[in-house]
Amino acid sequence: MRTRAQESRAAIERLYITMRHLFMRGSYKPMGVSGEGLVNALRVLSPEIYGSINDEEKLELDGLLYVMDRLPRGIEECRFVRFISREGFEKSQLEPIVPPKRRRNCYRLDEDVMYVEMTRGRSDIYDILTHLTFLYIESETILKNSTDHKGRISSNWEMLEKFVEKERRGEDFDKEAACAYLSHIIGRTFDETKEAVRKFESSRNSNSLFWIIYHLGKLARNEVHGEEAREISFSATLRERIGHHVYGERWASNIKECLDKNGLLDRELHIISANLHSIKNTIYGFHSLSISTYEGLEEVAMDLSTGDKKKNRAKIDKYAKSHGFIDIPDTTGTNIGVQLIDTSKLPKSELIPGIFLEEDQTKRPVIVVMDYAFGEQAYECFDELLKPYEKNGESISLNVASTSIMGKAGILQGKKGDLMIPDAHVFEGTADNYPFENELKSQDFEGFGLGVYAGSMVTVLGTSLQNKDILQYFMDSSWNAVGLEMEGAHYQKAIQSASRIRQSIKKDVRILYAYYASDNPLETGSTLASGALGLDGVRPTYLITYKILEKLFS
Repeated sequence: MRTRAQESRAAIERLYITMRHLFMRGSYKPMGVSGEGLVNALRVLSPEIYGSINDEEKLELDGLLYVMDRLPRGIEECRFVRFISREGFEKSQLEPIVPPKRRRNCYRLDEDVMYVEMTRGRSDIYDILTHLTFLYIESETILKNSTDHKGRISSNWEMLEKFVEKERRGEDFDKEAACAYLSHIIGRTFDETKEAVRKFESSRNSNSLFWIIYHLGKLARNEVHGEEAREISFSATLRERIGHHVYGERWASNIKECLDKNGLLDRELHIISANLHSIKNTIYGFHSLSISTYEGLEEVAMDLSTGDKKKNRAKIDKYAKSHGFIDIPDTTGTNIGVQLIDTSKLPKSELIPGIFLEEDQTKRPVIVVMDYAFGEQAYECFDELLKPYEKNGESISLNVASTSIMGKAGILQGKKGDLMIPDAHVFEGTADNYPFENELKSQDFEGFGLGVYAGSMVTVLGTSLQNKDILQYFMDSSWNAVGLEMEGAHYQKAIQSASRIRQSIKKDVRILYAYYASDNPLETGSTLASGALGLDGVRPTYLITYKILEKLFS
């Protein structure tokens, strides 16, 4: 007899294989025979982030908000969702819709059709397909709750329709009464419904909960009555380009051309994958705001994060621009911005308090900061970045001294905001694993009031494809996993192939990895669907940033 963990792993494999098959096929009906495999596998898996997905009466509200924040606004109204590559729509008159928590260009062609631009690799496609499958499962629950046993429309649905029509016309309506009717349709209490309505209203991306529930249910009803089936399709160009590093190659070329243009190609490079604020604020905040300790930096970081200290932010930005900071905004479709910090332009050799650079400015390094990648995109972009620069028929290897990764991850033993220091990455669903020598150690972070856990990290196919059974297995077994994330194994694959096989960078390239916990998927109420870290994320972010710089240049 199979354990729940084994059943769950088999479900993930079925999801992965089914999604690849449907992608190569070109189109499918999510609630038809073709999509049935995805629906059944997702129900068996029952990921933590989708909460009560298998409850036949209750809607999963936190999971729904999490999904809607990552999908284009209005997608609940569209029968047809078409995934495309970058195919020229950015030059059209269509206004792009960009979800703030999954940056991608989306285009609403008409009331029925949404185009979603996919330029971040397979992981992004699997992620959004899983979210859409969750939406379609929930739409069936809405349909069931809005009709009686004979299939007749309930009075609750009729009233919801009236409230949504008033909302469409911009008229006021009694929200408490609307919540009362809505609560029956979503199978939640009045209090739970009111709170969910409030959360959706505060979302920067989503339509109202009334609107979303109505349109999801409407599309489900139309399909059941045989009028308008929903369909997901993939353009021929997308299927042709996926896996060929089209966008990663353009992205890496832009960086190398910028290094060349600024005379930095022969300088020592330290590549850091992180956010686009902490490295900049740490280095230039120290120089422009006379910060003398790490505690002072943390205080400034908190102020900057609350938005109260606009003068400080402007001062740091102005100072940075005149002291070696170069911003390379993304124009390639990867949605990965890049910053260069030429430390030779700093007026003094002290980089941060107590950490000094070469006195000879011509020997000082360049720090390349790249924004977070997404899943397999990490391999595509890092693999291309570590290749030699081709110029006038000459192949110029980059002088990469170190590669550092600061990431957000799900923790298995601690709580939000705690730290994970990996010594290996285990790629879920494959036999691949990547042990490595991490220069960062757990003792580097002791004494700062945060939990620190060392061990292996599981690189997962998708954050929305995990449940407690699988995660408990990874934590309790000899894998000794402390967390899960989506990029680590992909970065390691690129680093190891570049250093040990292609030899385009040094064999002894320095590697620094640290993660901070954005969620604990094993703890109810602490999954990604429970919301962002907010100010609780400032301290671990800046502590890891400081320790990376300290370790690299001490």
